[in-house]
Amino acid sequence: MSNTVTTSKQFTINFRDILKGLSVAVILPVLNVIYQSIEAGSFEFDWKRIGLLAAGGLIAYLIKNFLTPAEIVVSNVKSETIDEIKDGAADVKIMTK
Repeated sequence: MSNTVTTSKQFTINFRDILKGLSVAVILPVLNVIYQSIEAGSFEFDWKRIGLLAAGGLIAYLIKNFLTPAEIVVSNVKSETIDEIKDGAADVKIMTK
Protein backbone atom coordinates (compact mmCIF):
# COMPACT_ATOMS: atom_id res chain seq x y z
CA MET A 1 0.00 0.00 0.00
CA SER A 2 1.42 3.38 -0.96
CA ASN A 3 1.67 6.38 1.34
CA THR A 4 1.05 9.93 0.18
CA VAL A 5 2.44 12.97 1.94
CA THR A 6 2.02 16.61 0.95
CA THR A 7 4.81 18.98 1.94
CA SER A 8 4.03 22.36 3.44
CA LYS A 9 2.62 25.01 1.13
CA GLN A 10 4.88 27.68 -0.29
CA PHE A 11 5.50 30.55 2.14
CA THR A 12 4.57 28.40 5.17
CA ILE A 13 6.57 26.32 7.64
CA ASN A 14 5.13 23.31 9.45
CA PHE A 15 6.33 21.29 12.45
CA ARG A 16 8.00 18.66 10.23
CA ASP A 17 10.08 21.42 8.58
CA ILE A 18 11.25 22.61 11.99
CA LEU A 19 12.23 19.09 13.08
CA LYS A 20 14.19 18.50 9.88
CA GLY A 21 15.78 21.92 10.24
CA LEU A 22 16.91 21.06 13.76
CA SER A 23 18.49 17.83 12.50
CA VAL A 24 20.40 19.85 9.89
CA ALA A 25 21.41 22.26 12.66
CA VAL A 26 22.91 19.35 14.62
CA ILE A 27 24.56 17.51 11.72
CA LEU A 28 26.22 20.55 10.11
CA PRO A 29 28.37 21.55 13.11
CA VAL A 30 29.29 17.93 13.88
CA LEU A 31 30.60 17.45 10.34
CA ASN A 32 32.47 20.74 10.55
CA VAL A 33 34.14 19.79 13.86
CA ILE A 34 35.19 16.42 12.42
CA TYR A 35 36.57 18.07 9.29
CA GLN A 36 38.52 20.70 11.23
CA SER A 37 39.85 18.06 13.64
CA ILE A 38 41.18 15.98 10.77
CA GLU A 39 42.84 19.02 9.21
CA ALA A 40 44.35 20.31 12.46
CA GLY A 41 45.30 16.92 13.90
CA SER A 42 43.64 17.72 17.25
CA PHE A 43 40.10 17.45 18.57
CA GLU A 44 39.00 20.83 19.95
CA PHE A 45 35.58 22.45 20.33
CA ASP A 46 34.92 26.06 19.37
CA TRP A 47 31.44 26.42 20.88
CA LYS A 48 30.84 29.86 19.40
CA ARG A 49 31.57 28.58 15.88
CA ILE A 50 29.47 25.44 16.47
CA GLY A 51 26.53 27.59 17.61
CA LEU A 52 26.84 29.93 14.62
CA LEU A 53 26.98 26.99 12.22
CA ALA A 54 23.93 25.38 13.86
CA ALA A 55 21.93 28.61 13.69
CA GLY A 56 23.00 29.20 10.09
CA GLY A 57 22.06 25.65 9.07
CA LEU A 58 18.65 25.91 10.73
CA ILE A 59 17.88 29.30 9.18
CA ALA A 60 19.06 28.22 5.72
CA TYR A 61 16.94 25.06 5.81
CA LEU A 62 13.83 26.91 6.96
CA ILE A 63 14.27 29.60 4.28
CA LYS A 64 14.67 26.90 1.63
CA ASN A 65 11.45 25.18 2.76
CA PHE A 66 9.63 28.51 3.06
CA LEU A 67 10.40 29.33 -0.59
CA THR A 68 9.86 25.84 -2.05
CA PRO A 69 6.40 25.10 -3.54
CA ALA A 70 4.34 22.25 -2.08
CA GLU A 71 5.02 18.76 -3.43
CA ILE A 72 3.08 15.51 -3.31
CA VAL A 73 5.33 12.62 -2.30
CA VAL A 74 4.16 9.04 -2.83
CA SER A 75 6.18 6.30 -1.15
CA ASN A 76 6.03 2.49 -0.93
CA VAL A 77 4.87 2.11 -4.52
CA LYS A 78 5.37 -1.27 -6.19
CA SER A 79 8.06 -1.29 -8.87
CA GLU A 80 5.53 -2.79 -11.31
CA THR A 81 3.28 0.25 -10.85
CA ILE A 82 6.20 2.61 -11.48
CA ASP A 83 7.08 0.72 -14.66
CA GLU A 84 3.47 0.93 -15.86
CA ILE A 85 3.42 4.68 -15.25
CA LYS A 86 6.70 5.14 -17.13
CA ASP A 87 5.40 3.06 -20.06
CA GLY A 88 2.14 5.02 -20.13
CA ALA A 89 0.11 1.87 -19.44
CA ALA A 90 -1.18 3.03 -16.04
CA ASP A 91 -3.99 5.52 -15.58
CA VAL A 92 -2.87 8.13 -13.06
CA LYS A 93 -5.52 10.30 -11.40
CA ILE A 94 -4.97 13.04 -8.90
CA MET A 95 -7.73 13.21 -6.30
CA THR A 96 -8.14 16.27 -4.10
CA LYS A 97 -9.97 16.31 -0.81
